[in-house]
Amino acid sequence: MTKNGKKAVAGESTKTFKRILITQPRPESSKSPYFDLAERFKVEMDFIPFIQLEAISCKEFRRQKLDISEYTAVVLTSKNAIDHFFRICEELKHNVSQDVKYFCINESVALYLQKFILYRKRKVFFSADGTNKGLFDVINKHKENEKFMYPCSENQQDNEIVGWLKSHNCEYCTPFMYRTISSDVKSKINAHDFDVICLFTPSGVKSLLENFPDFTQNGTILGAFGSNTSKVILEAGLNLQIKAPEPQVPSMVAALDKFLSEKSKKK
Repeated sequence: MTKNGKKAVAGESTKTFKRILITQPRPESSKSPYFDLAERFKVEMDFIPFIQLEAISCKEFRRQKLDISEYTAVVLTSKNAIDHFFRICEELKHNVSQDVKYFCINESVALYLQKFILYRKRKVFFSADGTNKGLFDVINKHKENEKFMYPCSENQQDNEIVGWLKSHNCEYCTPFMYRTISSDVKSKINAHDFDVICLFTPSGVKSLLENFPDFTQNGTILGAFGSNTSKVILEAGLNLQIKAPEPQVPSMVAALDKFLSEKSKKK
């Protein structure tokens, strides 16, 4: 065991980290901090999405018997949720009121709203540190008389937000607007070709285990973004060495930076 109570991974302290797998699409911008990280630590950064989203049809949405116009606020935890919320609205020919408030998990998601709305004319709020707690803090300041819609995946596994809304007596609904399915990556990669694998959702962990049912870490470092992702990794009997967001590491990039910096000092 290490001094912080985590199970030590054999050879981790002396291991050289050369190849990192980010289980998300490759950033479109060449200025992504991931590329800066790769350059500074001389590591290879691979980007392979472990999950893909499938749109729920307008017909399927109608079966949920929800009237979007009844809700005065929307909770958005990803750009995908924004895409599918406005897609459904367009297919239903529903004009979203200019008075609707948007509560976003971080500033990046909030700014993405500009693709669909006139940002300056709307009421947009976001978590200051990108965590659920930060999101709850900002919702708590503005929740009076609001009815919240939380668009999510059909197989949504993040119940922390739902639990908070329920425990704080908020009126809310959780319409399914898309579903998450595992990508077929086993024909493209071998999981043990990577020194570090970073996972971002419980569905991503599920995809890892579906693609590689006999997966054992054998020295591979696992990183997780979000408390639910961390929980699923540990429940699968795997070791977790990199966690975000945390007070000093609000993003996966920051968590990787901290991890690699600490390891390079031990050489």
